[in-house]
Amino acid sequence: MWNYEKRLQYPVKITQTNPKIAQVIISQFGGPDGELAASMRYLSQRYTMPYNEVTGILTDIGTEELAHMEMICAIIHQLTRDLTPEQIEKSGFDKYYVDHTLALWPQSAGGTPWTATYFQSKGDPITDLHEDMAADGTIL
Repeated sequence: MWNYEKRLQYPVKITQTNPKIAQVIISQFGGPDGELAASMRYLSQRYTMPYNEVTGILTDIGTEELAHMEMICAIIHQLTRDLTPEQIEKSGFDKYYVDHTLALWPQSAGGTPWTATYFQSKGDPITDLHEDMAADGTIL
C-alpha cells in the first residue's frame, strides 16, 4: 500500500540537547492536536467517507501525518540524547525520565498520555471534515 523510504521527509540535525524544549515539542507527538492523533483521525475517517476522491485525500493526509510524527520523534530524540543526570534534573525532564528514560512515549506537554479520545470518527462526512479542520487549526 505504501512505499516507505528509510529517510526523513525533511532531515533533522539538532546538535545541542535541550530537554526543556523537548518537553514542549512532545505535544506535537502525543498531544491532543499532535501528529499521532492527526494520523489516526484521517486514517480512521477514510473508511466511512462516501466519496472516493475524499477517501484518497484522507489516506494521503493520514500518511503525511505519520511522516510528520517521525520528524517530531527525531527532534525530541535529538534534543534529549546523551543527557547527563544533572541536565535531566535541572531541566525538569526527570519526571518524564523516571517512567520512560529517553525513550519516546506519546504524551502532551502537560504529561497527559495520548488517548484515542483526542479524535473523532463519526461516519458523517461533514462532521468528520469539520473535526479535521478544527484539529488542524483551519478556518472554514
